[in-house]
Amino acid sequence: MERIYKTMRNSGAASIALGIVVVTVGLAAGIVAIVNGALLLKRKSEITF
Repeated sequence: MERIYKTMRNSGAASIALGIVVVTVGLAAGIVAIVNGALLLKRKSEITF
């Protein structure tokens, strides 16, 4: 019974760690997208013909 508990505990810990990594990467990608969009809007007059 103890082996099952340890396996489930490790699986839960890995899932939490993976979730934190996914949230962090998603947040960073969102910030980069917003910054790039703001730069495009700032230079809109230079881009359009």
